[in-house]
Amino acid sequence: MGFWTGKRVLVTGHTGFKGSWLTLWLSELGAEVHGLALAPDTDPALFDQLELGDLPGHRLGDIRDADLLHRRVSEVQPDAVFHLAAQPLVLEGYRDPVETWRSNVMGTVHLLDALRSLDRPCAAVIVTTDKVYENREWVHPYRECDRLGGRDPYSASKAGCEIAVASFRASFFGTGHPVRIASARAGNVIGGGDWAENRILPDIVRALTADRPVPVRNPSARRPWQHVLEPLSGYLRLAERLWQGAAPVAEAYNFGPEVHNVRPVRDLVEGALAHWPGGQWQDASDPDAPHEAGLLSLGIERARADLGYVPRWDFATGLARSMEWYRAVHEGADPRALTRRQIAEFGAP
Repeated sequence: MGFWTGKRVLVTGHTGFKGSWLTLWLSELGAEVHGLALAPDTDPALFDQLELGDLPGHRLGDIRDADLLHRRVSEVQPDAVFHLAAQPLVLEGYRDPVETWRSNVMGTVHLLDALRSLDRPCAAVIVTTDKVYENREWVHPYRECDRLGGRDPYSASKAGCEIAVASFRASFFGTGHPVRIASARAGNVIGGGDWAENRILPDIVRALTADRPVPVRNPSARRPWQHVLEPLSGYLRLAERLWQGAAPVAEAYNFGPEVHNVRPVRDLVEGALAHWPGGQWQDASDPDAPHEAGLLSLGIERARADLGYVPRWDFATGLARSMEWYRAVHEGADPRALTRRQIAEFGAP
């Protein structure tokens, strides 16, 4: 039996892209998965494609509702919690900054407060983003000890989330409390089944299936691209080490690719088109558009040293697996069977 067999796991945001992959993977590992999230907000939605609504632990709800979160934690009595529920898009943060802050900061605070009442061991991984750092367009990767910041509402709200986690950990989850908490900061995630607006890979697929050029906002921006299974494997490793008491409690962890896999958006677009011939792209850069970072990469030395985390799929492999998923599903493949096969190909966490 593996570590996750029979574990009760609460996943907030389980109806989202990363949450759906994580929920299916945990189920494959033998965990008893419970969820809390809003209904999927895309059509199609990976959650529906994977038929995860049939899970007994599936529940719809809003993390901005503190009482609901308290009840859900009390009902599940989780061995582990993965907090993914959030407003996850930079441009949406500009459109609705107030709700972005309410979801990302107060939603996290509600969960942390609910976890205070647990009197049993629980490992909690609070997922934020690579954009929590004060981005100075440095060439070198950001380390967990670098200064937090955020020029746009989304990034700043996630930095605020990190501060909330650190303050609750220091105030309430110190030595003697059975709940152990760490935060996880992942790079730019790609993979089959992401249907969000204003994300580059879904935008590419929508353009290809509509037989129109792919509009690319910032072709020269460099990002730490990684397949969705990469950070999820890191989250699973981190939760297991927290449960075992083998990882530092008061730490955050970066999960990203090796430095040579930090690539410009142009490389992602042209690589994607190579897997789906016939498409074209066009530069849609707008000098008046809201600010987005031009250069961003993560140092993963802490995760490598503490957790044994080593990226498995390089840029080319992760992109190939992603485009394989989209193209196969477009041609009629079963999304659930395909996703399960890619999880098996990736291997154990």
